[in-house]
Amino acid sequence: MATERSFIDYVAEVVGLGARLTHRKMFGEYALYVDDKVVAFACDGSLFVKPSDAAARLAPDLPQGPPYPGAKDYPVADELLDEPDALRRLLLETAALMPPPKPKKPAAAGTKRPAG
Repeated sequence: MATERSFIDYVAEVVGLGARLTHRKMFGEYALYVDDKVVAFACDGSLFVKPSDAAARLAPDLPQGPPYPGAKDYPVADELLDEPDALRRLLLETAALMPPPKPKKPAAAGTKRPAG
């Protein structure tokens, strides 16, 4: 079951990071970014936070599960939606541990498709 956009809007409202929290739709689900770093996935209407030292330290008791078939287990942070400060801290500290995004490669000359 694909995640509804209303769930993403709700997560953004709860977290309260404004423009720092962005998302991209992928295969009917969503990747969530803080400062352009992937920190979580919204799949099947649940919030899966990237496994990290931050998750192990700040939320060690969260249940674990795969966000999609074949994925490794991620902490499922649905219960933190009732604790905005804890969820915000978890996402910010997860982002701090993630590598910076790779620079986008410029389009190669001559790769535009012809019109028509």
